[in-house]
Order: sequence, then structure tokens, then C-alpha cells
Amino acid sequence: MKNYLAIIGLSVVLAGCGSAKTNADDLAINNPIQTTLDLTKVTDDKVPVTINPGRFTVETVAYRLPRVVQGTYSVSDFGKYVDDFKALDYKGNELKVTKVDVNTWSIEDAENLDKLTYYVNDTFDIETSGGIGGEQPFSPAGTNIEEDNFVLNLHGFIGYFDALKNSQYGLTVISDLDFKRTSALEVKSEFLTNDGKAITTYAAPRYFDITDNPMMYGKLDVEEFMVGDIKIVLSVYSPNNVHTAASQKETVFKMMQAQKNYLGDINSTARYDIYLYLSDGSETAPKGMGALEHHTSTVVVLPESSSKESLASSIIDVVAHEFFHIVTPLSVHSEDVHYFDYNKPTFSKHLWMYEGTTEYFAQHFQIYEGLVEPNDFYNTIMTKINTSKNLDDAMSFTIMRENVLKEPYAANYYNVYMKGALINMCIDILLRKESEGNRSILSLMKELSNKYGKEKPFVDDNLIAEITAMTYPSIGEFLNTHVVGNVPINYNDFFEMVGLTMGQTEVPTNYIFAGGQNIIFDADQTKGNIFFSQMALKNSFWKSQGVQAGDIIKKVNGADLTLQNAQQVIGGMFGWQAGQEYSLELEREGEVISLSGTLEKATGISESLVESSEATTSQIELRNAWLKG
Repeated sequence: MKNYLAIIGLSVVLAGCGSAKTNADDLAINNPIQTTLDLTKVTDDKVPVTINPGRFTVETVAYRLPRVVQGTYSVSDFGKYVDDFKALDYKGNELKVTKVDVNTWSIEDAENLDKLTYYVNDTFDIETSGGIGGEQPFSPAGTNIEEDNFVLNLHGFIGYFDALKNSQYGLTVISDLDFKRTSALEVKSEFLTNDGKAITTYAAPRYFDITDNPMMYGKLDVEEFMVGDIKIVLSVYSPNNVHTAASQKETVFKMMQAQKNYLGDINSTARYDIYLYLSDGSETAPKGMGALEHHTSTVVVLPESSSKESLASSIIDVVAHEFFHIVTPLSVHSEDVHYFDYNKPTFSKHLWMYEGTTEYFAQHFQIYEGLVEPNDFYNTIMTKINTSKNLDDAMSFTIMRENVLKEPYAANYYNVYMKGALINMCIDILLRKESEGNRSILSLMKELSNKYGKEKPFVDDNLIAEITAMTYPSIGEFLNTHVVGNVPINYNDFFEMVGLTMGQTEVPTNYIFAGGQNIIFDADQTKGNIFFSQMALKNSFWKSQGVQAGDIIKKVNGADLTLQNAQQVIGGMFGWQAGQEYSLELEREGEVISLSGTLEKATGISESLVESSEATTSQIELRNAWLKG
């Protein structure tokens, strides 16, 4: 999972009430659980769901929707989006149902249970109103029910019986005939009716495959193309038709091609789906920008207001991260991940690897494959260092991972994308130094993938010792000191190994900062106004527009700017993109100054990493091995 926040930078063994069937394995082979979603009979923004589990031989069974889903590290409680839950016998009579908790229903007289019926609310609509109690699903893990679009993260619609998690599932989706339908699940049949409906049936080997294969239905823009031997399916929903799949096809192609080259001989997948939902920012639109990984797909939510170039940049940053999850945890993972408990999850200690290694790959492959310049890569590293310093830099990563649903650990989760990536950077440099450039964090992950793979989990408590035995004592010392232990990392030690030092450099910025976190505005509380500070002259765009320190900002794009609405108006400027039109009304020594035009890319001067002019030959050689292989 990657949670992509526009302003501050910001993916579990079934437990329950006992067996529902005396011979679950036989049921799994001979009697798939039949499920139906009817998208043509939406009532009050709710989709009707039917579950036919086959015949039970016990008096009571429990049916659950997930409390937590794989790839997320927070409570979602999908059961709270279910309404009008009924259990019907073979004569159509209702059986007694007891709501055990928010996600669980206990059904009595289960020997006579024919089917379950209920309605499901979507989660996107609930995000604005504060929801219906408790925590909310991260948007890319959520669901959408609209007239022209359905985001079908199936864990939001379909649940499981405790003893039948390994049963086969049959899924039927009924939709309008003119809807495009994209899913990586195996299609068993498709039937078009005379009254304008499409009835599509899918097969899933077990409940995990239901949760692991999202779908998107509706008026979509879809592009399919090959990257080597992988079929890429890019499905885009842009509610106001601002963006198309074709407009981002080249970006995705180049990105995936570079990722395949970077991974080399690590086994991948024959097909990879990208479901891109573009949020228009309306009241019922999703607010959580980012993505959620699956074995062969990812669901992505990004702003529709993005320019083509900005959207392309976000896709590279976010989707690349999710694709690299095919290495870990989708291939290399612990027992906690392999035997995931959707109701009472336990968490592996190794989030530094699941999210940290993945995020490092998502950044490192760009410099390794020539998609960005070295300075861009160095600036990314510095951003992660600076952001991580604002979190608890002395918190043990293994302790945080095991307790990620609790405070103060939950509040520091975002650090897995910052310090987690930096941990892997340090290991990468150290491995290359110890091996004279022949080994890396990527080669280590390949070795672990060959040893384990997606069907064989490792023992959580043994991993660091195994990695130490596979590599060098220095790697074990680093992990025990800075990952298990709580000692902050001195990154300068690692930068020195590759001949980097700190210096002044020009870095990309936005329209409210001048490099780093140097904001370009100041306020006079007594006069109630906001003005450009001296720092504004270090922002290349505002300097080019002729602003002066002390210029009072009266209006932004026609809206009055006051101390009372500053957070909203200035916050809106954070989302400005190059190519947009803008206007400002300023007051300078009593005179009104009007500025308007087209936003151009802004840069600022910041303290960042630079290549040392005094680097030795061995330092340069190690740097080249790190950046280019």
C-alpha cells in the first residue's frame, strides 16, 4: 500500500466461532460458494448481494466480512456497510440471525440455510460525512457505487464462513450491457440478455482470491498492451473526462518496462491490472489518495484535477511502488501474511521490508534505469530524511510493526515509506561495499524469493538471522542496531561511502515553499494581512513574476485572502500545477499590483546531497555501482 497525501507527503489466519462444516475440504472441492452481485438493482446507493454456501451439517455458523484486509495496517470494519442482512431457508423463510459484532453474523438452524441476502453501501460516499462510526477504509481499499462506475474491492461485498476459507468461490456479476468490465479473475462464462444485461461468472480458488482480485465496472477508458511477456490492462475512470487511459499509456509502458528490466529474472505475472479512479474532489468523491497492492493488480485513487504531467509523475511514484510488491510481501513474506486473519490480525515484524524495500525499489529503479537524474534521486532521499526526522526516529521498527494498530505506533506508520526506504538504501550501499559491487538489496531479495516464494512463508523471528547468514555480519549488526534496536541512523556514514556530502542545490518545489520546508509567506496579526516574505525571492517562479518582500496578498484567483481563510486558500495553492492559469492581487506601498498568467515549474535553493569533489576513486566506483549497477 502507498498512501499518497497531497500536502504532507501522506497494505493477516482466520479466527472465529469454530467450524461451520464437518468436512470443509470436501465442500471446497465439490461445492463452491456461489455469490452474486447485481449492479442493475441498486437501491438507495446499495448493491444487493446473495451468498449460497451449499448445505451445512451443523446447527450454527458464523459469517464475517473483514475487519482488516491485506496490505492495509488499519481497521476497516467492512461489516458496518452491510444492511438488511437475512438468512433464508430452502422454503424462503427467514432463519434467526444474531449480530455478534460489527463484522459477524451468527446463523441458527444452519442445516436448513439456503442462502444469505444483504445490501452493501459503498465507502467512498461515507468518507466526507465522517462515516457511520469508527475508522474508515483507505480509499483504494474501499468501494464505489455510482450510476456509471463501480469500484469492486470484493472484500467490501463478499465475506467468508470460518471453516470454509479454502473453499472455492463462484462469483456472478450482473451489470448493464454497455458497461466495460475489467478483472483479472478467471472468467468462466458471459451471457448477454435480451433486456440489456451482461451476466459474467468468475471463479476464485479460495477466499483469498476474492480479496486479491478487485474489479472495476462502468463507463471506463481501457487500454491493453504488452510489456515484454506481461499484459498490462489500464482502466481509467475520470468522472469529468479530464484524463484518458491513452494519455497515460506511454508513461505506464515506460515505467513497467523499466521495472521489468530492474527486476531481471524475478518471477512476475502474465497479467497486471491498474484500476485508476480519478477523484473530482466532490462531496462523495474519495479523499484518500494512493494505492493498494494485490498479487496481479492495484487500485489507485488520484486527483482528477492533476495536469497530464503531474498525473504521470504520481502514477510513476505510486503505481511503481505497488508493482514492486510482487517481490515482497507477495513473494517473500512471513506466516502472519500467508495465513492472514481478517478478523483478528497478527502482524509480522518486518514492515521495514514489506513497505520499506518496496518503496526503496520504487525510487531506486528510476535512477538505475535512467528515468531521473542523480540530483533528482538525491533530493528524494533528502526529502525522506527530513520527513522521517519529524516522526519518532528512535522507534524500533520491529516493535512498531507488531503494534501498528495501536498508538503511538499507528501515528508513526507513515515512516515505513520514509525511514523504511532509507533503511534499505543503507543496506544496499553496505552490501555493495562488502561485495565489491557484486551484491545488493535487490540480489538479496532474489535469493530470499528463490528460498521461499509466494507459497512458502518464512518464520518471522528467524528472518534477520537468516539474512545475516546469507550476507555479512555487518548487515546483521545494522539490522539489530537500527531496525530491531532504536538507534537512529547516521546517514552521513553511508553517504561518505559513496562520495556524497551536503551542499546547496536547486530543487523542485511548489508555489508556497522555497526549497525544503521554507514557506514564502508571513503574516501580520495586528493588521490581519498575509504577505510575501524575503524567502519568496528564493522561489524561482515568484522571483520571475517580480514579487517583492512585503507585498500584501489581497486576492488569490479572485478569492479574498484573510487570516481566517488562509489555511484553505494557501492550502489550495499547494495543489497548483504547472500549466494552470493563476491570478493574484497584491498591495505594494498602497498601490494595487495585479499578477496573472500561466504557472511555470518552480525551483528553490535547498541544503541537499551533492557529489563531493574530493571523492576517491573507490568511493566513485561504489557510487556508480549503487546508482547504475
